[in-house]
Formats: sequence, C-alpha cells, structure tokens
Amino acid sequence: MTKIDSEIKKLYYSIGEVCKLTGLKSYVLRYWETEFRELRPPKNRAGNRTYRKKDIDTIIKIKELLYDKKFTIEGARNQLAITPQVSDTSDEGTTEKPAPIVINSSKEASILLEVRDQLKSILDKINS
Repeated sequence: MTKIDSEIKKLYYSIGEVCKLTGLKSYVLRYWETEFRELRPPKNRAGNRTYRKKDIDTIIKIKELLYDKKFTIEGARNQLAITPQVSDTSDEGTTEKPAPIVINSSKEASILLEVRDQLKSILDKINS
C-alpha cells in the first residue's frame, strides 16, 4: 500500500485535499481536466469539484506518466487509453485480465468480425 492509498479514507475530496495528497497545484489539476477525458470529477451543488478515489488514482497515473516517465501530454493521453485501469481490489503481485469488451450493437459486432477476417487473411498470406 502506498502512502497515498493509506491517506485515502473518504468518499469525496475537495481539490485542495487532492492537491495535498498528490503534491500538485490546483491549476494543474484543472488543466489536466481539459486534456484528459478520463479525468472529469463531478461538481457538487456549490460548483466545487468532488474527486473520488478513482479520480485520484487517475491523477497519480497521469503524474507518473508526465513527470516520471517523461511522456508528452499526447503520449500520456494515448497511454491512458490503451492501459486498462487497475481495479481497487487488485494486489500488486497479481495480474488481472482486462475486462471483456461489451458489444452494444450488431453493427459493431459485424465490423469486428470483418476486421478479424481481414487480419486472418493477412496472416495466412504472411505464413504462406
């Protein structure tokens, strides 16, 4: 358990509390909301942002990508899009399978089947 995980005990956090937990300035968090669609904390009746643990985990991941791994914002955005989000109950030593993709329409299913068939065809040509 990281230091930040041990400090997270509430359901909702203000932007000031998230700043203290993550070591970031509030203007950085507000800017990241405009750049990362995964980071959209809801607002309460007073119009204040209410961050949840999931939002804080996303902020920590963005911070790691930008500050530690030196990704650009575009690169971090792409990395977040392809990296499955880790559930709150997972242990650090175990690896989980990503959640299955849910197909919402027959049109999506037919497109995926067509892509699969085309990929199989390409693979057959490469192997022959």
